[in-house]
Amino acid sequence: MAKKEKDKLSFKATVGNAWYAMTLTHMICPSLIFHAFFLWLMNFGEWVFFDGVFMRVIVEALDKGRGFEPVFRFILISSAIFGTCSIYSNYIENVVFPLRGNRLYGGLYKMLYEKARNVELKCYEDSDFYNRYTMAMDGAEEKVMAIVKGILGAGLGVIAALVDFYLMYDIDHYAILFILSPFVGNFVFGNIMNKLNFRKYQDQAPNEKVLNYVSRMMYLPDGAKEIRLSEVFSLMKKQYREATNKNVLIAIKYAFKCASMNFLRITFTFTVIFEGVLIYAIYRNRVTGTISLAELTIMTSLMVAMTWVLIRLFDNIMEILKNAMFINNIKGFLEYEETLPEDYDGDMPDSEFKSLEFRNVSFAYKDKEIIHDLSFVIEKGQTAALVGHNGAGKTTIIKLMLRLYDPTKGEIFYNGRDIREYNLKAYRDIFATTFQDYELFGMSVKENVLMGRHYENEDEKIIEALKKAGVYDRICSLKSGIDNVMTREFDDEGAVLSGGESQKVAVARTFIKDAPMKIFDEPSSALDPIAEYELFSNIMKEGEDHTMLFISHRLSSVKNCDKVFMLEMGMLIEEGTHKELMAANGSYAHMYRKQAMNYLAIENEEEVVV
Repeated sequence: MAKKEKDKLSFKATVGNAWYAMTLTHMICPSLIFHAFFLWLMNFGEWVFFDGVFMRVIVEALDKGRGFEPVFRFILISSAIFGTCSIYSNYIENVVFPLRGNRLYGGLYKMLYEKARNVELKCYEDSDFYNRYTMAMDGAEEKVMAIVKGILGAGLGVIAALVDFYLMYDIDHYAILFILSPFVGNFVFGNIMNKLNFRKYQDQAPNEKVLNYVSRMMYLPDGAKEIRLSEVFSLMKKQYREATNKNVLIAIKYAFKCASMNFLRITFTFTVIFEGVLIYAIYRNRVTGTISLAELTIMTSLMVAMTWVLIRLFDNIMEILKNAMFINNIKGFLEYEETLPEDYDGDMPDSEFKSLEFRNVSFAYKDKEIIHDLSFVIEKGQTAALVGHNGAGKTTIIKLMLRLYDPTKGEIFYNGRDIREYNLKAYRDIFATTFQDYELFGMSVKENVLMGRHYENEDEKIIEALKKAGVYDRICSLKSGIDNVMTREFDDEGAVLSGGESQKVAVARTFIKDAPMKIFDEPSSALDPIAEYELFSNIMKEGEDHTMLFISHRLSSVKNCDKVFMLEMGMLIEEGTHKELMAANGSYAHMYRKQAMNYLAIENEEEVVV
């Protein structure tokens, strides 16, 4: 689609986007609309009254030699009205708008955050979707408020302009022709300038994401050690410099066009109407003598009022046009139709775990098939393991199992029913899961383990879970124990744990949750061999009362599993117990022997030599 056609379509959508912003505001904070309406009513009313009525009454009174008393009384009453309006205007600007703006901010971001939480996981792995999300979140409340003010200002501005137009027409029919110049300046050149600015913003958005990422990495502790112990800082500087240079080139690309349109906009909006009317009025008074000095004064005053009314009118229209383009991001994000929404409803699953089956499951990500025709069954009470080289699809299988993704082909069954028939939240509550790429939050240890859940005697349960994970002694050494804040994001005394200790806290989340099936995705990747042995001993004990599934890159930890599934390139190539797979002398046995040699493991000869 050509750029011109896109702009045309975008312009057609402007009205809908603007109305959408008004609808959001009315839903979140309707009083904001009420106060904005009266603010504009007073502003435009003041301009029209002062230049169209007040000045006319004063000049005509002086011209006709009326007495001082009625003029003074008129000035006094007008001043009282102006003063009252000024106080109310200041109250709206400095009290109402900040307070109502915060309410709008809170309500709008609540909607955006809830939507962000409800969209499917793949959205966060899509850079285009992420760009739209960041643009939607970028000053959303400011853009919505600007449109609300713009719509009300434009509506009342039209009424004020018509009144001024009538008053000016009453003095001189031809003077109103000068009013056309602001229309040209704003609607033609101003509209072109806004479209150029929006295109520039879109072009620079990917580079801004890079700049924000580099800036974030410079003050977060995550990469601090690597930055100091390597030359990665030079690479980050290169990323930052390249993104900056790209933004500069984009700015240069649009600079002349934007500057030209801005020059033409200002010329037609201000210069032509101000200087033109003044010269024309002087000509009528001094050369042709067709208007009096009083009429010249009134006409000039009316033109000043008309100019400012039109300027504010067009500014409001331009604000609508400009921000409606940005509102399109908010509207598009909030109206996005999730393919797998988090609030997906369905039947409630059985709390008793009987079986979980993958039946001919395939999964493609961005047209690349990752899982190929996968079939296996995990029965109640079994301890199963997924093993294989990196990239074999092990974590993807867990995500499919938890319905973070849906299969491209095939079905997954829980207790004999397709998992797509179940209420999503209730289905996921069947599982307690620790992912390898876990996240610890800037909250207390207790909150990091509970993750928003609550239990009876929860402190005791937390301590028990931390003990099973092998990190309780370390937590006890903290100043506030389980109430100690983790990370120093918000607290200078926050706990900064090692990688292994942090991983154990994440594992404690799975131990504490009372779920029929527990999943551990590489739970020992950051642990030393002794800590790993102790952790897997506790995991196997947990398997006495639960169905278990875990991923481990160290095959020595899966020897006691009831089932081992060997994966390669997204396909199940071997299945059985450790002894069965060793006897088969296939890929699993080959990998096991290589690891045994690498780790200098002491194994029973019958297991190592087949």
